[in-house]
Parts: sequence; structure tokens; C-alpha cells
Amino acid sequence: MARRGRRTVILAALALVLAACGGDDGGTESAGGGATAGGLIGFSQANNGDVWRIDQTKDVQGNCSSLMPGSQVVVTDGQGQAAKQSADVDDLLARGVKVLLLTPLTAEALTPVAKRAMDAGVPVITLDRAVDTDVTQHIGADNKLIGQKAAEYVASTVLGGKGGRVIEIQGVLGASATTDRNKEFVGWLKENAPNVEIVASQTGEYRREPALKYMEDMLQRFGPGEFDVVYAHNDEMALGAIQALKAANRLDEVKVVGIDGQNEAIQAIADGDMAATFTYDNAGKEACESAQKLLAGEKNLEKQWVLQTTQIDATNAAEWVGKGF
Repeated sequence: MARRGRRTVILAALALVLAACGGDDGGTESAGGGATAGGLIGFSQANNGDVWRIDQTKDVQGNCSSLMPGSQVVVTDGQGQAAKQSADVDDLLARGVKVLLLTPLTAEALTPVAKRAMDAGVPVITLDRAVDTDVTQHIGADNKLIGQKAAEYVASTVLGGKGGRVIEIQGVLGASATTDRNKEFVGWLKENAPNVEIVASQTGEYRREPALKYMEDMLQRFGPGEFDVVYAHNDEMALGAIQALKAANRLDEVKVVGIDGQNEAIQAIADGDMAATFTYDNAGKEACESAQKLLAGEKNLEKQWVLQTTQIDATNAAEWVGKGF
């Protein structure tokens, strides 16, 4: 997540792209003047409605256009609807994409269309979230490891091994990232810190507003001292929880942990409002690098490209300020 120095160039390129597109709901096409010898690249985004996914889309647009100037990049937005995203992918396949980049809303819903693409001979690269079928390559950080690290941090550092009570705010149910971040967190605590109890868990859909509302409900349900930690599956939801805790004057009694490495969250850690986050690279640059190799005729990509994650807490937040997204 630290390699964000390219953001100005990417944003400038994206602005030109969007200006040329005129807001066509069918997809966003990069500058480049149509399909050329480079080939057509499709990117199916699950929901371009939160800061992390917007950042991911910008990275795919900017990096693919830069690495493959002779290619055309078409981006679609599933708008958080599995049926729409599946139809988007079918449309990309009908348009003759040479490589499909896919961030699936949920694994189950997008598995059939990913399989159709592979069966049709179109290489599929999944970013961030996986599907339940064989694809050319999956790129993303290790969500299982992140779940375990978050649990260890909560039990050992936040609670000091003394036990405590946790409220969990999950992401989109059925998404592979959500499943891993939940199961590994719960599993690690069960095995290593059985005195840490999860007293409530509900989806916040990876969005700030639902998480804010959920935390307001939890503050009504649980009085002062009745829970110690909020574990949110991303920083947007963590920031929503912090907003509710601040409004109720209870932030001083609760520690909040998130995931992603969002700049606002990193600043909140530096300011003492948040305990920790774990960086989660959006894989846009890496996906474009792999697409470039595929278009050049390379056949044997590494099946799993695991990206590094870093724990950001009070010990290192100052050096990370402004280096997220």
C-alpha cells in the first residue's frame, strides 16, 4: 500500500478517460482508440461505490493503459448486484475480451460466469476476492493470515491476554475475503484465547453508513464496560464505528481494529482514535502486469500471487501517514 506515489499520474489519466466516456453505463473505455493488436481487456468491478474499490478501479485503468498503450480497457460496475455483475462479464465475453480481470461480489454468484470465461479460452485473473473454480491467476493479500494476525493483536496487545468482549462488523457475506477474515479470526481466538468472546457479529457490507448504524444499535444494547473491542473487516466500517463511539462519548473505553490501510484510518491511529489496521493492496498494478504477460503470449503464470500485508498500529503509524490510499 506504500507505493502510492503514482496516484497523481493515474488520476490524471483517469480524468481523461472518464471525460471521453461521457458516463456510458455500459462500461468505461480507456483512451487508446479502439481494439488494436494489443487486445481488449475487461475489468469487472463488483461495486465501484467505496473508496477502496474506487482506488482499485483507478489503479487498473491507469496501470493497464500505461503498460499496454496499444490495448483497450473496458471497465464495468456491478453496483453490488451479483446478477448485474454476472451479466457484465457475459457482455465483456461477447465483446471479445482477450483477458478478463474480475473482482467478484461473492464467490458463489460469480463462479459460473468465471467458469464460462475459462471454458471459452479467455484467461481470468481474480483480484482481491476469489471464485470457486479454477482461474488463470488469483492476486491478493492473504485474508486468512490477516484474520489470524488481527485476532492475535486483539488478544495479546489490545486485551493483554486478560480476555474481553469483541463486536465484529463483517463485510459482504459470501465474499471470500469476508469468509476468511471471519473464520480465521474466530478460529484463532477459539484455539489460542478462549477467554476472548465475540458478543455480536453482523455484516456492514464494507460500507461506513451501515457500520455506523450497527454500532449505534450495539451502543444501545451494550452499556459502558460491556464490550472492549470492535473488529471491522475494513477501515470504512471501522471509521463508521469510531464515529458512533465518538458521538456516544465511549471511544475512550473501546479499541477499534480495521483492515485495508486507508489514509483516514492511518491518521486515526496516529491520533489515538483507532488501534490498528492491516494493509490490503488492491492488486490493480499486479493484475495489469499479468495481463500484459498474457497478451505477450506467456502461458504459465503463477496460480497464486500473494501480496504482502503490514500491521499499522501506534508503533509505526507516524511513518505510514499519507502512504495509504
